[in-house]
Amino acid sequence: MTTLSITMIVKNSEKHIRQSLESVKWANEIIILDSGSTDNTVAICREYTDKIFETDWPGFGIQKNRALQKAICEWVLPLDADEVLSDELQQEIQQTIKNPDADGYYLNRRSFFCGKLIRFGDWGNDQILRLFKRGKGQFDNAPVHESLQVSGTIRHLKSPLWHHTADDLEIVITKNNRYSSLGAEKKLSQGKKSSLTSAIIHGLFAFLRSYIFKLGLLDGKRGFILAVLIAEATYYRYLKMLYPSKKDKE
Repeated sequence: MTTLSITMIVKNSEKHIRQSLESVKWANEIIILDSGSTDNTVAICREYTDKIFETDWPGFGIQKNRALQKAICEWVLPLDADEVLSDELQQEIQQTIKNPDADGYYLNRRSFFCGKLIRFGDWGNDQILRLFKRGKGQFDNAPVHESLQVSGTIRHLKSPLWHHTADDLEIVITKNNRYSSLGAEKKLSQGKKSSLTSAIIHGLFAFLRSYIFKLGLLDGKRGFILAVLIAEATYYRYLKMLYPSKKDKE
């Protein structure tokens, strides 16, 4: 029998994690790495699995690899706590791993912003490499925007993976600040440089890419708001490279 491991890294994720876990409760094992939740996240996870591990927080890439190392099934699907497999995707994954024609698969992630599905812009066509044969894939060690590398043939699944990433503006603004800091740290560690001019140009291009080139304008006011938020995150990332925090200097 073909088997599937779900791996998930969490912290204070009680809002959507039950819905996420419900969509994968049929999997052979669910592995949870929690890095210090103070809400009901761990209690909810215990309803679905006993494979819950308390860890420190080394960054997204390293943490996701820690979870992968605990998987024992033939196939692995790393999942975020705000991602939910549609009914169609659940069936497609089950059929695919029974009769695979590749070593890894991209999923069609569809994101919601303030309660509405986003169809265009940077969030509109989000293809993410996730499902893969155990031993064929590993994340890089990036602190944020980690990338999964899969060796072998890669194909695409069609059914949607629902992504409830931003229920309100406060969440996105908070993430922008955190992720722009981590992104700046990542680029600085790679020896990249920045300037005020570079920050402005990259921020402006990010807005044009999301709102104009990728047709974010067709998502109405939410498309405009998202394009501005994406541009801000980009601008702050390059600005923080120019003026790293005291923590970064240490």
